[in-house]
Amino acid sequence: MKKFLVGRFNGLLYSIKGAYYLIRTEDAIKFQSLIALGLVFAGFYFEITAIEWMFQLFTFGLVMGVEALNTAIEDISDFVHPDHNKKIGIIKDIGAGAVFLAAFFSIIIILIIYLPYFI
Repeated sequence: MKKFLVGRFNGLLYSIKGAYYLIRTEDAIKFQSLIALGLVFAGFYFEITAIEWMFQLFTFGLVMGVEALNTAIEDISDFVHPDHNKKIGIIKDIGAGAVFLAAFFSIIIILIIYLPYFI
């Protein structure tokens, strides 16, 4: 049991290290964090409901999580095949497409939350 708990704790430390690395090095994550921070302030200002907070926080996690996976895909692709390769390019495009889809639908959710406060 002790080994299991130590393993889970180490896994948590690795995940925090990875998140810190992303925030420190990836411009897309920095930009998304700024947007999230602005929307947190907007949420307090407009006093959005608990359900709206849940959807808003979900969208932050979704977009940043997919962005993190896309970064991992790009990094491992560059490591495996550093030269230009058509198939690697398609793989990277698919990862970027996943980020686009997550961001697109998150924007729709954010608009559903905030438009009524402006109308």
